[in-house]
Amino acid sequence: MARAPTIRSIDDPLRGQRGNIVFPHELSEKFVAASGPGGQNVNKNATAVQLRLMPAHAAKLDERTKRRLLELAGNRATKDGELVIEAQEERRQEANRIAARQRLADLLWEASAPPPKRRRKTKPTRGSIERRLKAKTQRGEIKKLRQPPGG
Repeated sequence: MARAPTIRSIDDPLRGQRGNIVFPHELSEKFVAASGPGGQNVNKNATAVQLRLMPAHAAKLDERTKRRLLELAGNRATKDGELVIEAQEERRQEANRIAARQRLADLLWEASAPPPKRRRKTKPTRGSIERRLKAKTQRGEIKKLRQPPGG
């Protein structure tokens, strides 16, 4: 499966498949202090970002994609139907903003993919059934020949 387009700027819209788009003005951000190691940088700066999207209010998302986004988000979706993506791996706030948008873009790409084609049930051909039964019979004959006489 193809990957979502790479996000280079926070001003770029997030593009999904089949014309689904999330515009930057539909996203909201909150900056928080990152957890984990990092020394004074972690204590002084709010570099971690929480990127929020309300799929129900996104203008260029079809209904199927909105539902799939929330399904695929799992515990990243709130009870109110809001999607929350967090990023805190980088030391720079700007890098975390781009990382969070890339995660959302990847999720959008997967959610907007066309549904898989339905599997068409097939029946084995008459010839394949006959060949299978013939092979089973031959195998049984071979096993019979292994038995001791009179057994």
